[in-house]
Amino acid sequence: MIDLTVGTIRNGIPLLPPALLLLLLCALAQETPLKPAQNAAQPRAAATGATFYRDVLPILEERCQICHRAEGIAPMRFETYEQTFPYAAAIAAATEAKSMPPWFADPHIGHFSNDPSLSAEQIAALAAWTHAGAPAGDAHDAPPPPHWAEGWSIPQPDLILQMPKSVPLPASGDVEYTYEIVPTGFKEDRWVQAVEVLPSLRANVHHAVVYVRPPDSHWMRHAPIGVPFTASTLTDPDDRRGAHWTDSDVLLVYAPGSSPDKWPDNLAKFIPAGSDLVFQMHYTTNGRAGNDRTSVGLILAKQAPAQRVLTLQLTNDHFVIPPGVPDYRVEARGTLPNDATLLSFLPHMHLRGKRFQYNIIHKGKNSGGRPDQEIEPLLDVRYHFHWQMSYRLAEPRSLKAGTELQAVAWYDNSRENAHNPDPEAAVRWGEQTYDEMMVGFFDVAVAAHLDKRSYFIRH
Repeated sequence: MIDLTVGTIRNGIPLLPPALLLLLLCALAQETPLKPAQNAAQPRAAATGATFYRDVLPILEERCQICHRAEGIAPMRFETYEQTFPYAAAIAAATEAKSMPPWFADPHIGHFSNDPSLSAEQIAALAAWTHAGAPAGDAHDAPPPPHWAEGWSIPQPDLILQMPKSVPLPASGDVEYTYEIVPTGFKEDRWVQAVEVLPSLRANVHHAVVYVRPPDSHWMRHAPIGVPFTASTLTDPDDRRGAHWTDSDVLLVYAPGSSPDKWPDNLAKFIPAGSDLVFQMHYTTNGRAGNDRTSVGLILAKQAPAQRVLTLQLTNDHFVIPPGVPDYRVEARGTLPNDATLLSFLPHMHLRGKRFQYNIIHKGKNSGGRPDQEIEPLLDVRYHFHWQMSYRLAEPRSLKAGTELQAVAWYDNSRENAHNPDPEAAVRWGEQTYDEMMVGFFDVAVAAHLDKRSYFIRH
């Protein structure tokens, strides 16, 4: 059992590889090329009534352009008719198969505010448009274009903090976890309403975790400021240990496919005056040398919120997955030391990850008076290596002190797993993607005056 009262954050959280190429769309576009609709297509268009500007573009703006736009993470843009038209058949096929937009939660368990899944009507409209020859229609039917801040998914940040020095990356080999400490320069406490991490070299960023180091913290206190470093370059033994474990607050976890944080007015994350931000970067190599200089964008709250958001986790780092096993189960449990409101989840595994579940365990007694328990599922995810997504409850859940939470992960270490680096290996916890991890992040809202250490003091 993993007890949440420990309150530590495992400081080594490789989230997923940066390959976000939407191969299905590209492959289908090559197999089913289209030509812009000419007059011969108009009778079919009239029969279905589906056109790009009136029926398709609103769907793209609402559900797709968060990735498929200029400076978005997708390899193709769906902002104009000319950009979208070549992918019409691919879009119809991917949405009918429900592989796009990506979403991996069991629809029968929980409801989530960031679920991008299309309705049956939207899927039908995209199919009808494709079958009609993908006509443009009347440009005057187009909805107003959304405003995207340059490079950001959140609105234009109030403040952008960038790693002062870029990190040189080799073309091949493993890269040790790299850190860079960035002073905020805050003269007063700040509340963060929205935050996004933006790597400059997405293709090599396997994950980034940005921690808040308050001015009274001793965590890696002798580490250099404003330059990249690794655990092996630190000379102080406590600093070296700190590069692997910390109880500092997490500002945001980033991976390709994950979402920025955007909280309502009554919620925010907290950065004390004089704090540093500690960037933990896990880089992977892909045959090309390069340099990364990651930034974090902050939208600051106009006033102090009613509640503070903390990122906690359920972790099990003591497991061995036997060779060849297709469905190996690993579990972690913990109890909440104080009341909290459950907000969201972010499950994390590596290449052998198959499924991840969050539950509440209700203790009781059976008809014979013996101890019994009932498991209430909160989230059940078909894990996908290239889409490490967060799942935000549509209705936050109030939980009392003493509530027992459970995270369960399943791994496929067999030859049937196409991502498996070595089905003959026994697999343990480790930082590289050929190792494994079991981390169930979750966000909670607590009283605004509670930091994480205070929250873990039982009353």
